[in-house]
Amino acid sequence: MGLFDKMFRSERDVAKEEIERIPWVNITEQQDIEDLKKRSFEKPVVIFKYSTRCGISRITLRKFENDLPENLDVDFYFMDLVKYRSLSNEIAESFKVRHESPQLIVLKEAKVQHHSSHQDINAKQLPDYI
Repeated sequence: MGLFDKMFRSERDVAKEEIERIPWVNITEQQDIEDLKKRSFEKPVVIFKYSTRCGISRITLRKFENDLPENLDVDFYFMDLVKYRSLSNEIAESFKVRHESPQLIVLKEAKVQHHSSHQDINAKQLPDYI
């Protein structure tokens, strides 16, 4: 891909490529939040909230995916909080965590086991929370 292709691609197109390393389930509607709460009773759930307008989000997501230990038995949920800001606010309110971006939230039995943001997001520590 040439320099001009990179310059004129949308941030959303760049983000789509970056989120393909993990089988993320996109959070796009209220029902997705209810579903992940229920799912968290079966296995841990990881929510990654991401801003398509933020370079730090892009860097943090790339590092998270590259550092993620293999064979974790968790479900991964991804939220584009620019496009779905009201759902992001719902997650913050529902789980009693401050809205941040980028943000990682780990749930078990619909309760927050861990949450972090920005440079504190560390995939290598994920096994400690699940």
